[in-house]
Amino acid sequence: MPHAIKDHQADPCILVIFGGSGDLAKRKLIPALYNLSLDGMLPSNFAVLGLGRRNLNDGEFRESAREGIAKYSRQPLVDRKWADFEKHLFYLAGSIDDSASYEAIKNRIERIETEQHLPGNRIFYLAVPPTSFAAACEGLQQAGLVSPPDHVHPFSRVIVEKPIGRDLKSAQEINAVIGRVFDESQIFRIDHYLGKETVQNIMVLRFANSILEPLWNHKYIDHVQITVSEAEGVGTRATYYEETGALRDMVQNHLLQLLCLVAMEPPYSLDADVVRNARIDVLRCLRPITGKDVNQFTVRAQYSPGIVDGVEVPGYRREPGIRPDSTTETYVALKLFLDNWRWAGVPFYLRTGKAMAKRASEVAVQFKDIPQILFNANPASPQPPNVLALRIQPEEGMSLRMISKVPGTKAQTHPVELNFKYGDAFGSPSPEAYERLLLDVMAGDASLFMRRDAVEASWAWITPILEGWQTHGTKWLPEYPAGSWGPVEADRLIQNDGRMWRML
Repeated sequence: MPHAIKDHQADPCILVIFGGSGDLAKRKLIPALYNLSLDGMLPSNFAVLGLGRRNLNDGEFRESAREGIAKYSRQPLVDRKWADFEKHLFYLAGSIDDSASYEAIKNRIERIETEQHLPGNRIFYLAVPPTSFAAACEGLQQAGLVSPPDHVHPFSRVIVEKPIGRDLKSAQEINAVIGRVFDESQIFRIDHYLGKETVQNIMVLRFANSILEPLWNHKYIDHVQITVSEAEGVGTRATYYEETGALRDMVQNHLLQLLCLVAMEPPYSLDADVVRNARIDVLRCLRPITGKDVNQFTVRAQYSPGIVDGVEVPGYRREPGIRPDSTTETYVALKLFLDNWRWAGVPFYLRTGKAMAKRASEVAVQFKDIPQILFNANPASPQPPNVLALRIQPEEGMSLRMISKVPGTKAQTHPVELNFKYGDAFGSPSPEAYERLLLDVMAGDASLFMRRDAVEASWAWITPILEGWQTHGTKWLPEYPAGSWGPVEADRLIQNDGRMWRML
């Protein structure tokens, strides 16, 4: 029988989406809310107000939302359910940067709250560039739309999308801007990777299974690999990506958050700040990579022309909107260490890239080799090690590689995979990450969200790498063919230690 970990009860509220006519709202946010509604997880009295520059009315916004649900929703569009759901969707056109817009926003919010019998609980989702955060937060405050942090009801909360800065200084500035209006307890910095089912399961796997935690340390683990590969190139995001790169776009948030969950100490409770304290302790133990160390512990590269899923992909510097002399990395691999008792001497290998062989995300924990006796006595043919692999996408699940005897009269061994798939085990697809995260915000649970000190701690570690690349970088980055698993330099990074990247 399933055991409940936390009871998430969403409070009646209005979700105000800045950037409500944008791609994120259409592809992710509205479909997530629709699925929560289908699953009976939303209160009967809730509302969504989209704010955007596009001149839409409520009906046109609802039609756009319907198209997004039909195309992107985890569950199919059901006319009867949609007819009930669409009554909760509203839209208001205006400019975030125009202070006069906020009086209209206030009037519309208050009218919707009266019509929908809402108690005044408000969630503001900043699905806009960081340059608009200040105007949005200050406009909300001046319009009197933000409740004090000590108000349990009605509450005000704000959700902030990445990127939160491009280095430590800019992250601190963004946090200061938001912090002038909202208390830290009201701020939910969203990283959709933390909402994925397998990522949430890392803590359960570690701390609800007595066979694993005693082995989860430097005595038994040889190394850990964290891979997030994307098959797509930069596509329509060229302008954004050229100013960002793989280290800022993926490592500073997604990969470091995965690292924290894999490496953290057991928290003494599931209270949000207790869990987040355990995660930030990992960031504080990261051994710095500074100066010329970047050449020893990091690899960056760009994709060159190749074929991905049967489609020809131009090289990165040939993509529209990319400078022909660009040194922005589309691939990065790192070797890092945690200087603490549990992980002393255990290398963590991280890699992420665009235009790679397939879309896949995985955390692989490789255990140490068994002694070279009995079934591992032949040094010319060593036994493959045990590996616990946590698959995050595209198919969520996990596998454990074990060594088994081959049936027959001879004492032959062979590696076998013990596989677990969420869909097979539980009979239904896992909720999308944004479903869980939006529900958590409505319930006031910040466990899966990044606190200010964690954001700044991750940037404090990332920024010296960026500075090292700038000081000790080269005019041309190594290249890897689109559709491959990365550059040979990344292979050497791990092969120099007698290890190899996993083939996903």
